[in-house]
Amino acid sequence: MTMRLRIGAAGLAMAVTLLAVSTAGSASEAQTIRAALAKVLPDAKPTSVQPTPIKGLFQVEIGPQVMYMTGDGRYLIDGAIVDLETRENLAEKAQNEARQRAVEAMGEDEMIVFEAPNAKHEITVFTDIDCGYCRKLHHQMDGYAAEGISVRYLFYPRTGVDTPSYDKAVAVWCADDQQAAMTEAKNGNRVDSQACNNPVQRHMELGELMGIRGTPAIVLENGQLVPGFVEPKRLVQVLEQ
Repeated sequence: MTMRLRIGAAGLAMAVTLLAVSTAGSASEAQTIRAALAKVLPDAKPTSVQPTPIKGLFQVEIGPQVMYMTGDGRYLIDGAIVDLETRENLAEKAQNEARQRAVEAMGEDEMIVFEAPNAKHEITVFTDIDCGYCRKLHHQMDGYAAEGISVRYLFYPRTGVDTPSYDKAVAVWCADDQQAAMTEAKNGNRVDSQACNNPVQRHMELGELMGIRGTPAIVLENGQLVPGFVEPKRLVQVLEQ
């Protein structure tokens, strides 16, 4: 049985998956779950396996993805888990938290940051130099700054590695003045710079794990993923809800 793990904001590519595996009765439930995943999803390396408030159901994190599995390692569940007393979607909250941890693990030293002078909020944006709405977002940078929103950029050239969009992202990263280079590139101008070690592929891998399909893709402070361009005044309302 061959399966490819594909992590995304909308959840796994599979909605409900039966994992038909045999497990050692003496193993703990967490070990059983890890063993079950290793058999059907060998590329999946759980970073956390924790019990949920539901008896026999465990929350499994793999990077920015959250899934749920039964303690016997047989059933994998993707979807909403709602506490009907509090009306809270436990799965959505866990997914946001996992996504935010993954973004923070990337670190600002691997981002291009446009910091607001009196920052109250910060967003992380997966961007493509050649994306029209990404350019529209960038042209509103003064508006975000005026609303106290710092913008942290990660690259996600949608055309993939070794394409013109990818090369532009690398050129911007390797420029002496990354912010100025980003603005030049977003204005459609050529950016010349020397080749250097860069995190563009790591950005793309993280975006792929999050299931990003379009740009801009905005990750809020709480880890919520907002697809598309949001103008500054509307975005600050979302952030302050």
